[in-house]
Amino acid sequence: MSERLDELGRRFARVAARTVVARPGLWPFFRGPLRAQFDRLAPVWEGRRGMDALAPLEAALERLERPPRRILDLGTGTGKAARFVARRFPEAEVTGADLSPAMVAEARRLLPPELAGRVRFEVADASALAYEDGLFDLVVLLNMIPFFAELARVTAAGGALVVASFSGPATPIYTPWETLRRELARVGFGSFEEVRAGDGDAFLARRRDPG
Repeated sequence: MSERLDELGRRFARVAARTVVARPGLWPFFRGPLRAQFDRLAPVWEGRRGMDALAPLEAALERLERPPRRILDLGTGTGKAARFVARRFPEAEVTGADLSPAMVAEARRLLPPELAGRVRFEVADASALAYEDGLFDLVVLLNMIPFFAELARVTAAGGALVVASFSGPATPIYTPWETLRRELARVGFGSFEEVRAGDGDAFLARRRDPG
């Protein structure tokens, strides 16, 4: 039964991602069911993938021109990517945000003491973030639905965005590169790069500096 539920969950996540990217106004219809789905998965989510699944994210981060000081891990889940970027950039402050309260609770539980002063986790809706404009030098999305207007709003001018996936197009929540390129260009991103590593891939974009 659990395998059947997992498969149904993956199918629903795939439909939700494709629909919301194409028509963001439909997000309210998917928000509650997705929150409930990931609340249910929170106790087992951390063990589903090892650190090797972060290879696409790592490959994209290696292309950054300068180390970020403020990082947002959007759709943080149990905080695996947030902990990774915090160790990768030891001077940075990292915020992990997720729609699921159970995921955020698990991320807080798993946070090691040595990172507690620089990493925090918060419940947030990626379509309407409470953060101020241009707050983050780097925004990371790992297997996460992109809300393009909000990504543009919270990313600093000259800052970077990484949209990564564990398994490329086979990932249930996945946005094709051509869609990312088109939609991010519309909201002020450019200097795009595409990388593949491990079983997944990542798309890197920089927020244009109006000056």
